[in-house]
Amino acid sequence: MVVLDSAKSKLPVTAKSRVRRAAKRASYRREDIYRLVDELKLGHIGFTQDGEVIVIPMTVWRHGDFLYLHVANKSRLQKLLDSGQQVCISFAHYDEWVLAKSAYHHSANYRSAVLFCRGERVQDSQEFDEVFKSIIEDIEPDRWNQVRAPNPQERKGTALMRLTIEEGSFKSRTGAPSDNKEDLDLPVWSGTKPACPFK
Repeated sequence: MVVLDSAKSKLPVTAKSRVRRAAKRASYRREDIYRLVDELKLGHIGFTQDGEVIVIPMTVWRHGDFLYLHVANKSRLQKLLDSGQQVCISFAHYDEWVLAKSAYHHSANYRSAVLFCRGERVQDSQEFDEVFKSIIEDIEPDRWNQVRAPNPQERKGTALMRLTIEEGSFKSRTGAPSDNKEDLDLPVWSGTKPACPFK
């Protein structure tokens, strides 16, 4: 369960992060965003390098109000984050296809978040261990006490990056198709079906 200080329960919103299309489906509550991040731990990180747009899927996890990811020391992403450049991280999960009586109204039931962040390398060894422990323990409780901790060579080769969420939004859809009234009598089935039926 995500418990938040009410004073910081919502993310800041600007024109960049405000949801315009289907705005009623939007939320800026950290609780909604944190829950999705905690469940998925897979984000797509977007940034620009030499005028080119790059998006990389990576393990991203939350510890407190920060996001974390690890990269190779001196990698382009570490250098980019250390330079102060903002990155965009998106998370998305969909449960169901929504099949309507018209092609136009087909949709999906989903949850998504788009977050704008800046990062820096974690230098403190105690924070380094605490943050790595948090994801390993989340995957399997008490596993950190069973495995070998990172050795000096692994610590030297790994850059653990702490990301501060500057702004962002959450968006979701649930429920049945939104059929037009004049389509309701069409002799075709409408409803929802699992997006991943082979789980």
